[in-house]
Amino acid sequence: MGAFLDKPKTEKQNAHGEGNSLRYGLSSMQGWRVEMEDAHTAAIGLPHGLDDWSFFAVYDGHAGSRVANYCAKHLLEHIVAAGSAEELRRAGAPSPDAPAVEAVKGGIRAGFLRIDEHMRSFTDLRNGMDRSGSTAVAVLLSPAHAYFINCGDSRALLCRDGHVRFSTLDHKPCNPREKERIQNAGGSVMIQRVNGSLAVSRALGDYDYKCVEGKGPTEQLVSPEPEVFEIMRAEAEDEFVVLACDGIWDVMSNEELCAFVRARLEVSDDLEKVCNEVVDTCLHKGSRDNMSVVLVCLPNAPKVSEEAVKRDAELDKFLESRVEELIEKAGEEGIPDLVHVMRNLATENIPNLPPGGGLASKHSVIEAVYNRLNPQRDDDGNGADLEDPW
Repeated sequence: MGAFLDKPKTEKQNAHGEGNSLRYGLSSMQGWRVEMEDAHTAAIGLPHGLDDWSFFAVYDGHAGSRVANYCAKHLLEHIVAAGSAEELRRAGAPSPDAPAVEAVKGGIRAGFLRIDEHMRSFTDLRNGMDRSGSTAVAVLLSPAHAYFINCGDSRALLCRDGHVRFSTLDHKPCNPREKERIQNAGGSVMIQRVNGSLAVSRALGDYDYKCVEGKGPTEQLVSPEPEVFEIMRAEAEDEFVVLACDGIWDVMSNEELCAFVRARLEVSDDLEKVCNEVVDTCLHKGSRDNMSVVLVCLPNAPKVSEEAVKRDAELDKFLESRVEELIEKAGEEGIPDLVHVMRNLATENIPNLPPGGGLASKHSVIEAVYNRLNPQRDDDGNGADLEDPW
């Protein structure tokens, strides 16, 4: 379950890069959790001559960060080792045949099983000192295909022609297929958790749930097998891919996040900044989890629009003026706290708020002008003003 801090840690880890006609940015933040257990991978150009392939992933650790961090460093090499470089090269051709594509998908699955079995030998995992596990969501991009890979409840989506074209399916214990496997392994699903404890039905690590005798690795209470979905790339229509842990999806739907990212890409081409806005918006929408997001922009991604930039600047000015008015109106009653200001603004019909993000995505703008007008504010350190109340 994880314990919580009195105040969220909002410092972020960022990275960006480009190549293979892609641009990517990422943001990772600890938030309200006592520990940071997320990890990520971003690789443009793969070994064994696969220079035109790329790989991106997000890992959401639970009960520790050991498995997530190890997978971030080594999962890709296990996938490449499990499938031959020649098969990958054939699958990367402009018109790969079906057997080549299936070979890649088989190599991905085999790579997950290999790394899961490899980590089982680690002393601290084997003796129960470290009981951690991790979800994994990834996209492997060849020149012709996007291979979406999911194990757990982190999630990926593809935005094509302005809409969610595809998203991975969360592996939850209540899903009929997952529940059947859990029960066949002698387990149960209680309070939507495996044996009343683990909230995901597939993960790497979590070896306490992988010790049923007579059952193979994919038949255990928790399976390390990913689902792999292959989609033909459409260069003229594909816009971007988003990978994120459930700290993001807890408070934003696929459609909301897709719309929000599209809107922010029209305002800024700084992908780290866009990812930071996603994370901050989710914090102010009420997410209590670690948060990580990777944004991969494809050639047809939205470009910065002068009209959108102007509209966004006008919105910021309007919000600043409304905060000033609310504080002035308070008069002798004293300056209201930030939560009160946010509640007032939330009742108003404010035009041109970012789709999917709403007022929460403008929390930093509102907070900045509030702090400027109230320099003697009492910083009690409890972080209450960071939680939007609606």
